[in-house]
Amino acid sequence: MWFVNLFTQPGVAHSVLLVSLVIAAGLALSRIKFGSVSLGVTWVLFVGIVASHFGLVIDETTSHFIKEFGLILFIYSIGMEVGPGFFSSFREGGLSLNLLATGIILLGSLIAYGIHLATGEDLNAMIGVLYGAVTNTPGLGAAQQTYSDIHDGASNAIFAQGYAVAYPLGVVGIILSIVVLRYIFRTNIEKENDLHEANVQKHNDGVIAATIEVCNEGVCGKTISEVQTISSRRLVVTRLMHSADGNVEMPSANTIVRRGDRLYVVAQPEDIDAIATLLGRVLEDVDYGKWNEGHSGDLSSTRIVVTNAAIQGRRLKDLNIRQVFGVTVSRVKRAGIDLVADPMLMLNIGDRVTVVGPADNLKRVEQLLGNSVKRLDTPSLFATFIGIALGVLLGSMPIFLPGMPVPVKLGLAGGPLIVSILLSRFGPQLHLVTYTTTSVKLLMREMGISLFMASVGLSAGVGFVDTVMNGGLWWVLYGFIITFVPCVLVGMLARWLFHRSYFTIAGMISGSMTDPPALAYSNSVCGNDQASVAYATVYPLSMFLRVLAAQVLVLMAL
Repeated sequence: MWFVNLFTQPGVAHSVLLVSLVIAAGLALSRIKFGSVSLGVTWVLFVGIVASHFGLVIDETTSHFIKEFGLILFIYSIGMEVGPGFFSSFREGGLSLNLLATGIILLGSLIAYGIHLATGEDLNAMIGVLYGAVTNTPGLGAAQQTYSDIHDGASNAIFAQGYAVAYPLGVVGIILSIVVLRYIFRTNIEKENDLHEANVQKHNDGVIAATIEVCNEGVCGKTISEVQTISSRRLVVTRLMHSADGNVEMPSANTIVRRGDRLYVVAQPEDIDAIATLLGRVLEDVDYGKWNEGHSGDLSSTRIVVTNAAIQGRRLKDLNIRQVFGVTVSRVKRAGIDLVADPMLMLNIGDRVTVVGPADNLKRVEQLLGNSVKRLDTPSLFATFIGIALGVLLGSMPIFLPGMPVPVKLGLAGGPLIVSILLSRFGPQLHLVTYTTTSVKLLMREMGISLFMASVGLSAGVGFVDTVMNGGLWWVLYGFIITFVPCVLVGMLARWLFHRSYFTIAGMISGSMTDPPALAYSNSVCGNDQASVAYATVYPLSMFLRVLAAQVLVLMAL
């Protein structure tokens, strides 16, 4: 009897059991692939719909809490992931890609609204179809949460029903658009690589090292600091080989440059030619082992991880590492990107700092920076929950806009997303440790989306079959149009007007749809990282705009 009651009688144990079983079954089914495509965590939604269709439901209050809390965890983890690169994605080269991605998002939303006007379909249903067609779950969550705010906590299952109907063909439609574009462009893989190299971005966040021989009389006799000022470029001279005796030293800002000296320079790729023109010439085929042989202090290079919380947000110049420890910081690796060790650069927890100097001195720098990788395994829960609290406050704040019948709110999707982006980007300047390991962010994301999907599915199953049979099949066609048309039209525009390579276009389309299966397909076709770079460039803004567009469309449905 107790076993039957556990499944049928409302309560905390009943809700936890049912949600857990729905998530477990959905994740088990997520291993199923159709070719190379998997529906992933969306299976949790489908399992929840089936369960609620047969009467397995949870009470509305518990369902609402699980759905909203799962959405907050999911959205906040996305902001943590995209925040560090959000603003840099607008730099030269990335701007045009983001404009193209914005075009796909805007065109898809307009098509959904146009179908609503032309056919008389419920706009809320079309919003669900739209976000199923573009496989964007945060947008679905934002739409549901906005609707709930406007209607005093009420929910509407039609969002999830439209999403569930359109999602499967949405995944296929995105990949199909990439395939069709390949035939429209008559893509030749080798020529595409050449086109990509011709259009490589002028700005590159990576750094490279080069050996430059001083030949320009105009800089001879000047200090390293004066050379840096004259060049107006971000560069670090980590070692200097004297022309007179071949000895190697780690130069300070006051070290004087002589004719024939060789400088080991670290800078951004696009700056190397300008720096070489100023100083003299770049030397090729250099034996870098000689840099250490000519030094009397067993010069070596190592990479140290910043784990000392006291270093968070401090600038390199304030640490006086060169003066205090007699070593030079050449570069800083952050989120997989090498940065020039500019004196004004702020250090973050998790940064990997490349330091050059005598071995004994390097150990002292380790004590300063931390270099305790185990510390990174401990997540900063304080910053996370402060961020969530601030996100809820921001999302709940009414914003009065002219012409709107009710105040606009960012909601429990938009508020935490904006705060997490801002904190992950600017937290170090506030001396707030926002670093979180990849595994923790992945756990938050997967846990949040699973809870959200299970709750939505358990609420949407009642009446789902009747909805599909009474006109819902048309939603499949509408969803395909919403997916396919914007991708193909904007893809052709990117090719013929912006002269982007096919690989970049494929990645841009995948990123604008925030769709990992499409990215996986694009990578398999490319055989290189061009699609992934484009995906990462447009993903942050696309995710933000998808959430914002959902709220605007719900307000238009009033």
